[in-house]
Amino acid sequence: MTDPLSPSIGLGVLHLFFLTNDEVDRAAIDAAVKEAEAGGDQVVTVAMLGHKADLAVMVLSDDLWRLRRAQTALVATGLELVDSYLSLTELSEYAQGVPEEMRQARLYPQLPPEGKSAWCFYPMSKRREVGANWYTLDHDKRLELMYEHGASGRKFAGRILQLITGSTGIDDFEWGVTLFGVNPDDLKAAVYTMRYDTASALYGEFGTFYTGMVAPLGEVLDRIGVTSG
Repeated sequence: MTDPLSPSIGLGVLHLFFLTNDEVDRAAIDAAVKEAEAGGDQVVTVAMLGHKADLAVMVLSDDLWRLRRAQTALVATGLELVDSYLSLTELSEYAQGVPEEMRQARLYPQLPPEGKSAWCFYPMSKRREVGANWYTLDHDKRLELMYEHGASGRKFAGRILQLITGSTGIDDFEWGVTLFGVNPDDLKAAVYTMRYDTASALYGEFGTFYTGMVAPLGEVLDRIGVTSG
């Protein structure tokens, strides 16, 4: 077997987005998820809303080969993979002094959080435009802007759990943002509020948004119409 390929710190995070069809094998989906969990990986299953996907599967692992194994197993069930995003858990350069408990929660999150079944995911980057180039700002200015951004996010403590994962050099954007909310309007309010911060209003670039509901796999498959096979 190939040796594990692991981040030096943190976890690999793979978001997979699928459409269903009449040929999908429900038992095989269940087996694929159970195999990943038996290997020590975390799996979050989401019933998606809208036309972009029916099912999202979020897998967190300390071995990228196991992420590949999970992807292969899920595709083999007949699900149509229509989008994906790969990232790594990280501790931001602007959060190096946080308490150890918070550090561990960011690098090794335990998902999904209880009582927060509203879910969305989107990728984002910082702009590199003339007059709005994040990477020409000095560190102190970036730190100031990120403190402002973080203060806005803390207004939603208890209502939103936010996981920001790094993807520079790994996928099309620089970060992936996964939100778990108590209510769907918590997701909307958090993103809307934080877009007024200078770090987002002047420097933020956002990708496609995906929204759905977190539930155990069996319930998710029932809800999206995968009832047999």
